[in-house]
Amino acid sequence: MKLRDALEMFLLSAVWGASFILIKLAGIDLPPVWVAFGRLTFGSLFLWTVLKLGRHKLPPVKFIGALVAVGILNNALPFCFFAWGEQTVPSSIAAIINATTPIWALLLGLALGSAHATRLTAAGVVLGFLGVLGVVYGHTAGVAAGAGSHGFVFGVILIAIASLSYGAGAVAAKRWLHGVEPVVIATFQLTLAGLVLLPLALLGPHPTALHFKSLAAVTVLGVLGSGLAYLLFFRLLATISPTRTVAVTYLLPIWGLFWGFVAGEEIRWTALAGVAVVLAGLV
Repeated sequence: MKLRDALEMFLLSAVWGASFILIKLAGIDLPPVWVAFGRLTFGSLFLWTVLKLGRHKLPPVKFIGALVAVGILNNALPFCFFAWGEQTVPSSIAAIINATTPIWALLLGLALGSAHATRLTAAGVVLGFLGVLGVVYGHTAGVAAGAGSHGFVFGVILIAIASLSYGAGAVAAKRWLHGVEPVVIATFQLTLAGLVLLPLALLGPHPTALHFKSLAAVTVLGVLGSGLAYLLFFRLLATISPTRTVAVTYLLPIWGLFWGFVAGEEIRWTALAGVAVVLAGLV
């Protein structure tokens, strides 16, 4: 791996790792659907600019249905559920739960017959889930009993579903969008996911106020966390092996803890121990 590739992997992990605290900040003023819609809008505008400047070809019409499905699984649903879940779950813990995405992708691949697992792989899956459960249990024990505890558990469930959706989106994209340029996939899945959420955003709760912090957070989340991150990811995918590229996912919990600490979130020892177990399971 060249120095440029290593630096880009480090930058990608930092950008994606910061997404969790940006979601938390954007959610101060914006309802969850509007956090997701804003992220998709700014990310789409950025990627359409790149697409036009790079003169990439548009996808054949036959792929539109698959792109809509992948956009819902990979963007619309998880973006909403992460914003919803982080109303009661710290961003650092959301980042740790998100680390189960490769595990969900593997389990779905096994169910569909497109992946195979050894005993070591199965042990890794179990270890990864035990790490997440340890984090969740440790934080739940520290949350005041009653509404606070129930709200936290509900948020964890939402984020777990979002992580599962990410895994399903990855499997679906690999099965249904073979032969389509990665940058084209990214641009269209963000755009179509935004169109899917537009009616929900218009008919659902609207922002009652919009301060600079929330606007800046959702803008950076879209341009960097979705737009630039996709470009870095796909450039790496074209120059180094997929296994090494996907390894960037394993760094996200560490960045999530770091950005959460910077933002003043309480980082419990159970989170530090849990992330170590999750990373061991992923490895």
